[in-house]
Amino acid sequence: MHLIKKYANRKLYDTTEKKYVTMKHISGMIKAGKDVSIIDNETGEDLTSSIVSSLMGKDSCETDESLSSGLLIQLFRKGSGAITDYAKKYFSIWQNAFTLAEDELDNMLKSLVKNNEISKTEGSRLKHEIMGFTTSLKSWIAEMVDKRINEVLNVMNLATRDQFANLTDRINYLEKKIEELESEKQQNKK
Repeated sequence: MHLIKKYANRKLYDTTEKKYVTMKHISGMIKAGKDVSIIDNETGEDLTSSIVSSLMGKDSCETDESLSSGLLIQLFRKGSGAITDYAKKYFSIWQNAFTLAEDELDNMLKSLVKNNEISKTEGSRLKHEIMGFTTSLKSWIAEMVDKRINEVLNVMNLATRDQFANLTDRINYLEKKIEELESEKQQNKK
């Protein structure tokens, strides 16, 4: 494990190698599979997530700093293609969490109504308010996932689904034209 201390002057010191290092050096260590932990020298605060996020931002796209440092390091090692898979899994986890939360909310409201702590109308209104918030949150998460994927695709300069479909249509059109021209050529030979 490489313990790296970040000083107030923004310098980074690798306590394992006993030397100052650059962000590029840290990037190389992570890509080489070395374990890295980065802390603030004064406060002892773990800065690994934010530093790795910064590295990923420079390498592929801007990444959410609230992600765990271990996950960020794994994504960084695997390359930008892993981000799309991560986004799908991340969204799926959120969907499952919302479903579980809705079930739990139903159980809690039924219990409150049963114990006469709230009326059915109040319970219904409360559920409606919470589910409205949940719907907004789901929409926001979907937008953020789409935004991150588009950022990665833009940085990687890869074709989007629409561009790929358009290119496929153009190839199919050109293949059809070639077949027509070859057919005409065959008929002209006869």
